[in-house]
Amino acid sequence: MPKKEFKQLNYDADSLKGISQKTVEIHHGKLYKDYVDKSNEIKDKLGPIAKSGKAEGNQTYSELRSLKNGESFANNGVYLHENYFAVLGGDGVPRGEIVTKLAEKYGSFDNFKNYFSACGMAARGWAVLAWDMHEKELRIFTCDAQNHGGIWGTIPVLCMDVYEHSYFIDTGSDRGAYIKLFFDNLSWDKVEEFYQRAKKFGLE
Repeated sequence: MPKKEFKQLNYDADSLKGISQKTVEIHHGKLYKDYVDKSNEIKDKLGPIAKSGKAEGNQTYSELRSLKNGESFANNGVYLHENYFAVLGGDGVPRGEIVTKLAEKYGSFDNFKNYFSACGMAARGWAVLAWDMHEKELRIFTCDAQNHGGIWGTIPVLCMDVYEHSYFIDTGSDRGAYIKLFFDNLSWDKVEEFYQRAKKFGLE
């Protein structure tokens, strides 16, 4: 079975404004890499169980329960972080069709920015702008953990990590300052790319 691959940054780790090289190297080179490695490890362990014809589970505790919980946490950790690092490294200037759509949906782009930032303050793990394939519209979700809060049938377009490891080295407990830096470093060209790809999909 194919393995997940660790994706390199498309910018230098020391090039972000206000987000330090140390933070980026720990966050990307260690934490994200660990999710890739653990996702592959769990997949290797689940494969033989799935094909054995002797799989057993228990809702209180079993090896299968532990592996399946780890599978959703590690895989979402990979996917959310890959979007997060992909949309950073830009000049922060809003542009593209997605900016127009966000302004239409929320009344103005500033309203979107305020709401998304507030969601980032409310969440314990992630704020995610996603394309809802059921409703065929953009929606914002908050996740207290990587396997809590998302809705099936949606495609992440813009993911903001708000776990403390994303900002504590640089802004201490001031998450609001970090969220401002996140917007300052966004590549809206990359966000537009994810949006254009996602909006092609819909569910009846």
